[in-house]
Amino acid sequence: MDTHTGNATTPDGTRLAYRDHHAPDPDAEPTPDSQRPPLLLLHGLAGHMGEWDDLLPLLLADGHRVITYDARGHGASTRRPPDMTRASAVRDVTTLIEELSLPTPVTLLGQSLGGHTAFLTAAAHPHLVDSLILVEAGPAGPSPDLPAEIASWLDSWPTPFESFSSAAAFLGHEAWARGLEEREDGHHPRWDRETMLAAVADLAARAYWPEWARVACPTLVVRGAKGTMREAEMMRMARRTRRAQIGTGRPPQPQLQSQTLTLTEVIEDAGHDVHLDQPRRLHAAVRTFLAARNTP
Repeated sequence: MDTHTGNATTPDGTRLAYRDHHAPDPDAEPTPDSQRPPLLLLHGLAGHMGEWDDLLPLLLADGHRVITYDARGHGASTRRPPDMTRASAVRDVTTLIEELSLPTPVTLLGQSLGGHTAFLTAAAHPHLVDSLILVEAGPAGPSPDLPAEIASWLDSWPTPFESFSSAAAFLGHEAWARGLEEREDGHHPRWDRETMLAAVADLAARAYWPEWARVACPTLVVRGAKGTMREAEMMRMARRTRRAQIGTGRPPQPQLQSQTLTLTEVIEDAGHDVHLDQPRRLHAAVRTFLAARNTP
């Protein structure tokens, strides 16, 4: 694997830590997979880019270039950014695309809050996004109880964790524990509580169906059978058809055999963290979806 690690700086001065991954053999002859748009992966609230480590080698083996990054306020990115609005998260995506000179349009794959950022980016900048893969993420709302629920969840963490193993046991996945910072007294989160609450403030106030209606690219919506995304939300998202492309200026996508812009997949034995619970099943769904995007 050829990986470049760096930092991008946004217009408001926020530093975004990223990793730019290339396929194992960059000198190999191009394949249909390697000619696909780059994949930009967006993690969820209180997470970090290392959450994609189980999925990453599968995507690289398909020949993709894959970019992962720590969202603002998370991981190795700026811990206390001046802005945590949904609009600032969208600007972060466009900053990464510009700073890395990614060939556009790209494919965005996001889980939870990262998926929300992904479809908002596609709505605001349709020329930058070829396709979307949303994992346990949608436009439903408003959710006035969300900040209190998130605060209760964060406050339940018995930090600092005594050990890596105790953190993994409490959080449910080693990937979550890998996102912690080890200090002399134990393992600490690499985010601030108030910053995390600020990240969900916009979601508490309103729904984002108007933005969803403006998304003009093909989308795969993935829900964990044991996750938190409601089936009704996914089904409402799936009712978006090619008619949504009228007036967008985007050409039709004949390589998608279905006339539906939004495809759906339910992953069994998976909760909200589908990418951690069932990375291989998620990869199979992603691979099938992207193959349809590239079939003449």
